[in-house]
Amino acid sequence: MKGKFENLLYSIVGVIAVLIILVAVNVLGGLVKFRSDLTENKLYTLSDGTKRILDKLDSNVLVRFYFSKDNASVPVPLRTYAQEVQDLLDEYQQYSHGKIKVIKLDPKPDSDAEDSANLDGIEGQDTEQSDKIYFGIAVSCLDAKTTIPFLSPDREALLEYDLSRAISSVANPKKPVIGVMSALPVTGREAAPMMMQQRQDSSQPWVFLTEMKKNYTVRDVPMTTDKIDNDVTVLVVVQPQGITDQAQFAIDQFLLRGGKMVALLDPYSFVEAQMAGPYGGAAGFSSTLSKLLPAWGIDFPTEKLIVDPNFATQIQRQNDVVTDPTILSITGDGINKQDVLGAALSDLLMPFAGAFNGKPVDGLKEDVLVHSTKDAGLVDAALLQAGPDAVRKALKSANTEYPIAIRLTGKFKTAFPNGKPEEKSAEKPSPTPTPAGSPTPAPEVLKEAKSEGVVILVGDADFAYDSIAGHAQQVLAQNVFIPSNGNLNFIQSCVEQLAGDSDLIGIRSRASGNRPFVVVNKMAAAAQQKYQSKIDELEDNLNETRQKLASLQTSKQTDQKTLLSPEQQAEIKKFQESETTINRELKQVRKSLREEIDSLQNTVKWIDIAGMPIVVTLVGLTLAFVKRRKRAAR
Repeated sequence: MKGKFENLLYSIVGVIAVLIILVAVNVLGGLVKFRSDLTENKLYTLSDGTKRILDKLDSNVLVRFYFSKDNASVPVPLRTYAQEVQDLLDEYQQYSHGKIKVIKLDPKPDSDAEDSANLDGIEGQDTEQSDKIYFGIAVSCLDAKTTIPFLSPDREALLEYDLSRAISSVANPKKPVIGVMSALPVTGREAAPMMMQQRQDSSQPWVFLTEMKKNYTVRDVPMTTDKIDNDVTVLVVVQPQGITDQAQFAIDQFLLRGGKMVALLDPYSFVEAQMAGPYGGAAGFSSTLSKLLPAWGIDFPTEKLIVDPNFATQIQRQNDVVTDPTILSITGDGINKQDVLGAALSDLLMPFAGAFNGKPVDGLKEDVLVHSTKDAGLVDAALLQAGPDAVRKALKSANTEYPIAIRLTGKFKTAFPNGKPEEKSAEKPSPTPTPAGSPTPAPEVLKEAKSEGVVILVGDADFAYDSIAGHAQQVLAQNVFIPSNGNLNFIQSCVEQLAGDSDLIGIRSRASGNRPFVVVNKMAAAAQQKYQSKIDELEDNLNETRQKLASLQTSKQTDQKTLLSPEQQAEIKKFQESETTINRELKQVRKSLREEIDSLQNTVKWIDIAGMPIVVTLVGLTLAFVKRRKRAAR
């Protein structure tokens, strides 16, 4: 009896001791701030670029997170994503050491939170129920404010980038200056007297520049300039055909000062060819930066263009539809999804694009943003006039992925080690007399980079043109531009990334928090395939029956005076019965498919729920049995 009492006492004391230890561990854990991200893709670890942005904050930033968490109509996937957003905001608040304050609001109908959301420009999404779903963020610092009206799960990979960009924009609210240099009228042009006589209107700015003017100050930079103004944040160069050495020197000095540039080059610009008319060959409409690229270790052959049968585009030519491998419809297979610039892109359309090759010089880092497939090859641009068949015959795959768009980051090497190039005699302006006693100091000529610069090179200039990027559509009384692909998004994102905080470039594309059951999905796909052939067969029969039935009924409607013969009426009745039978069979097959998939999911679910307890129970029983056998053996 005494032994049993002691065992009971020891058990009670042991339980109490365990409880005390657990409480102590929790208390100490609350005092010691230790965080560890154990997710496979480090979903809750901030990028180095975000950390540097937060470290530079000198004013408090307020983040208002709006989410209708008590709205019953919010779908489960959106709730899961909202929790991910909330967890990431907690990471921002934790790392900023008090510089960022997150306020979480639930905009219920007729509440102060809903009024606040409306004032912040957060858009409520309509549902079948009366209440709207709010899911957005407003970021403010002093008098500056920016909003993300709706946090779409489609941009999950760009969540950290969007948040960091919003914080950076309110912390540095000055409007950046975008310089634009081009041989094409991308900024628009007035109609010349000769054009007016030919009834040609002035051209409007390209849409991507019109959109940029909403957030930036856009400034035209001549192709003959010899200096880029110090207040230019990003220089956008489009089809720089005929660019002077002086202008390339100006770009060189701009980059050595730590400038940023987006350059759209082209082995054949069909936009320029259209403006030139029917005269001139393909070789006359190329562009490059002949002095700068070699200094960076990059080569861009202007006489070659990429031919990729995997990205070939079907186009209408005269009365026939042809597949043209020189017009690249680039899918996700040719886009770097690990980079922020490519994470939100699904497709690009690039006609007659060129390839970059070479190895960047020391001090420069290269990131490939867009590339061809390994089945691609390079052909002479002059073959364009011979047509797609001739181009296809000349194609020889090199089994390599040709870079179409790249980003260079680091300290650039000068392309003009001997200083500013001399102007040609015809280009020299007459010297301006300098007043005595007030000599104008010569601008400093840099031979080495003062700070790191960034250059994004794209081997196609036409992809940013309006008719390639989308089309205009009249909605009510306004003309609205409807993108047809990711072109507009890509060029705007390039400029946006470079115009913002330089640390935004260091923010990686985040992995998705959605973790699908790969094995279950494969089993479901196998079940789908098992029934799909039967479903396809029944649907084909159903469509054929409906077409025949419609044909008979149409013939009746076109001539009401003619009565259908008994044979025709019997045929219609036969087809109607056949349609009913096929519909019934089709429903049964689809029902069987759903039942098999549901059965599979239920089986896996019960294995997950009961599997581990059963294993633990079996292990416990086995250990008890072994222990009992050992005691009996004694």
